[in-house]
Amino acid sequence: MIALLTVPIACASPIGVTRGDAKRVYRELGANALSTDTPSQYSSQLLNRLGLTEQFRKDPDAALAALHAGLATSGDEDRVFALAELSFLDGEKRGSREQTLAATVYAYAFLFPDGLGTPPDPLDPRLQVARNIYNRGIGLALESPGEREVILANGAHALPFGRLDVVFDPKELVWTAGYQLDDLVPLAEYEVRGLSNRYRTAGLGAPLAGSLAPIPGAKPPPGAELISPRLRVPVTAFLRIENARRHLRDGALRGDLELYALDEGSALEVDGKRVPLERETTAPLAYMLEGAPVWDFEFAGFRSGDFLPGGIESQLIVMRPHRFGRIPVVLVHGTASSPARWAEMVNEFENDPAIAARYEVWLFIYNTGNPIPYSGGVLVQSLKDTVAKLDPAGTDPAMKKMVVIGHSQGGLLTKLTAVESGTAFWDNLTPRSIDELKISDADRELLQRSMFYEPLPFVRRVIFICTPHRGSYLASFSLSNLVTRLISAPLRITQLSVNLITQNQDEMLTSKLGRMPTSLDNMRPGHPFLQKLSSLSIDPHITAHSIIAVTGDGPVEEGGDGVVKYESAHIDGVESELIVRSSHSAQANPATINEVKRILIEHASVSGEQAPH
Repeated sequence: MIALLTVPIACASPIGVTRGDAKRVYRELGANALSTDTPSQYSSQLLNRLGLTEQFRKDPDAALAALHAGLATSGDEDRVFALAELSFLDGEKRGSREQTLAATVYAYAFLFPDGLGTPPDPLDPRLQVARNIYNRGIGLALESPGEREVILANGAHALPFGRLDVVFDPKELVWTAGYQLDDLVPLAEYEVRGLSNRYRTAGLGAPLAGSLAPIPGAKPPPGAELISPRLRVPVTAFLRIENARRHLRDGALRGDLELYALDEGSALEVDGKRVPLERETTAPLAYMLEGAPVWDFEFAGFRSGDFLPGGIESQLIVMRPHRFGRIPVVLVHGTASSPARWAEMVNEFENDPAIAARYEVWLFIYNTGNPIPYSGGVLVQSLKDTVAKLDPAGTDPAMKKMVVIGHSQGGLLTKLTAVESGTAFWDNLTPRSIDELKISDADRELLQRSMFYEPLPFVRRVIFICTPHRGSYLASFSLSNLVTRLISAPLRITQLSVNLITQNQDEMLTSKLGRMPTSLDNMRPGHPFLQKLSSLSIDPHITAHSIIAVTGDGPVEEGGDGVVKYESAHIDGVESELIVRSSHSAQANPATINEVKRILIEHASVSGEQAPH
């Protein structure tokens, strides 16, 4: 018998360790109510010490009430944190608004004990858990049932241990002059797809996406029609709870609900400390593009010259209301495309402080099957009208430093903002002066706008991305002839063509306008319009840059991007030329985006622009 007791038994001892996967161990150590259905080790430990583990499993309300009843008048940080996490876990599981709001209050008291305890050390893992519980709790507690919208208003909210009176000033909804925030959606539950990077700045507050609406009864601000009804802007809701730790025991709490837009700073002061705000900038952009009609526009707008997505009142769309001192950067998309294809670049712009503080993004949307001179005229007139609306007195120096960036066909439109054409395009139609033609004033204005160009005085820099300056070889394929037949010209152009032919005895005009050229015609190598445009030099007061895509690893000079060859995209006289190993859709390529950012930062520096205050 004694011998048996001395023989090692090949089974695990009741207490010991097992060597395992370090990743799994770290996951278990870092688990909490936000990422799993179980509490963190800190809350679990407290439940075990107090003998409440089983009760919390069977009757969470009773266990939480017991935990709350045992709170000391000060300190007791372990219990305050556990109450925050366990209330959140129970509130989310049962859909209890009371428990979720209680979790928010406990988390705030843990983070800001207001002299009645010790704030968490920056290295304490519980700090981040409490911060996220507070942020998430605001969104859940104030969310309208079933509508996924946060309701900001005064009101008394029940707590399991008392009441929280929330005070909200409707003036908090005023975003900028003439606009207010509306339709506020919490972003915590949304996953982002289609964008390479999701940017979130860690801090306090519930990140929301809000739409902009004119203030009821107020005169719409200049340029209100330039804002898409689908636009979403990042905002943060913050609940400032007065003496939260002090009032946990008596249950009489008061909170001020505050709203912070992106332009209102990145931090606020709480309990004598400067605290960063939680920001979500990528999710509002993706939310705006989810299911947007602009995706259907890409081919429909290519085929139909009069089609625009629903809700768009202007062909120039601004991503934010204009702010004095911000330089406009205008993005012009390519063929069978839309402004949505700039999303990667816009996402990076909005999350680079050196650019976001100095620039505002304007997007030009146009029917890409239309004749290029016509679309170019619309772009030029849109820019002129918008500058006049937003800066009627001409007092904003940043408005005179505009940057225009065009991809593919959009690059050809961009060039039309920066050249002196004289009669180069008109001479392709007829040797007669435009003043000799028998046409209406409206027709004459349209012809003037489409056929005669001068450098825009407020454009100071242009960037060409994959631009077919000498044509696209795909436009020469026989398939493009079939596609061309599917394109319907705008009614305005068709009427103009008929008027010119019927009211003027001009054989050259008749032959030229018998079939109005499409953009594909204009982009065929050797087309008279393209030859004239490629021969025009960029105005010396405007700085130009080229970004050219080439696939594969072969010689650049012999390469192309599948749509445009290098020899077509290359032009002399630019300040810089970058070769990107990419397909034609290079506007989303990281190398392209980094080059554009470099140019914009340089432009702001050369322009002497400081970040607006």
